[in-house]
Amino acid sequence: MADIPSLKLNTGASIPQVALGTWESAPDDVYDAVKIALDAGYRHIDTAMIYGNEEAVGRALQDSKVPRQEIFLTTKLWCKDFRNPEAALDASLKRLRTDYVDLYLMHWPFATKEENGKDVIDKDVDYVEVYKALAQLPTSKAKAVGISNFTIERVQRVLDSKPAKVPAALQVELHVNLPQQKLVDFCHSHGIVVEAYSPLARGNLDNEVVKKIAKKHNVEPANVVLSWGIARNTVVLPKSVTPARIQSNLKVIKLDREEVEELNKIAKEDGLKRHCNYGNSFDFDTFDGDKDSK
Repeated sequence: MADIPSLKLNTGASIPQVALGTWESAPDDVYDAVKIALDAGYRHIDTAMIYGNEEAVGRALQDSKVPRQEIFLTTKLWCKDFRNPEAALDASLKRLRTDYVDLYLMHWPFATKEENGKDVIDKDVDYVEVYKALAQLPTSKAKAVGISNFTIERVQRVLDSKPAKVPAALQVELHVNLPQQKLVDFCHSHGIVVEAYSPLARGNLDNEVVKKIAKKHNVEPANVVLSWGIARNTVVLPKSVTPARIQSNLKVIKLDREEVEELNKIAKEDGLKRHCNYGNSFDFDTFDGDKDSK
């Protein structure tokens, strides 16, 4: 079994720092991937309604030999469902074949609606009010709640609204080409755990610094960048449906301070690279010019 480090949420619960990400994983593939991951030692699975694979994740969890209480399970509230978060959560729980999730996240900081057969921004819905509704959800259904794809300013707006619960976690795109150190530091100062999706930068692992450190430790470049994320006290969510990769991604190495600093400099030398911005679909500047991304 893998020895996976964990962090404490502001609820007191532990969250494993390595999770299986399932974004863009087809249902048939994700069923096998979740079972393989759990057999390999993963105890954290991340999914979302919009991924279209909650039902397959739920079947895999049910068919595995790992007790539900040993698994940290995350899913997300989609933008079209912002007007009724509890109904959306109930639908996710049914698909996931479980009575609760360990973390329920607001997927993006804007609502959408269908208009003339096309998705558009629903300007009548304020994400702050949506989060406040999430904070009121029964803990029997959502042990913890949080947010995703928020900037510092948007997190601050949520905090200023004095919700019933401070977000337990913020999930954002994080990797060596998008470190978002200001955002990470801000969240940590408020007791908010930061989770990194696309921590492998979508396979962009050819950086010479990454390869040099990987050779030194006799590991894959992926292990270096994932270990860098763990060294920053973030949660990493590598996605894979390949058995060998799923197992390999669990290998965490201890990076020294010099190695961490070398990896920190990659974004400054190579430039920032963001791979995911759903707001672009609506000409919506979700990340406010990426001023917090360095």
